[in-house]
Amino acid sequence: MSMQQFTGGNERFIRRYEYEDSWVIAADVALSEDEIDVDIVGSTAIVVANTDDHVTETEFELPGSDADVEVRNGVLTITIHK
Repeated sequence: MSMQQFTGGNERFIRRYEYEDSWVIAADVALSEDEIDVDIVGSTAIVVANTDDHVTETEFELPGSDADVEVRNGVLTITIHK
């Protein structure tokens, strides 16, 4: 397993793990499942956060296109199968 860690401007953490059969991207978004929507289009993740008075959209490239998305306890997890 290998791991990379990044921080954004607001000091939230994003980690990327690489396993033999998958990559896992975990991001501390501090939002509930109802406040965030993630679409995977090809190998691009489109993340839309909708809080009470603000909508933010972020796009980033994934290392593959076969992905599962989960939001639990304020953590966004995207698992990309190799």
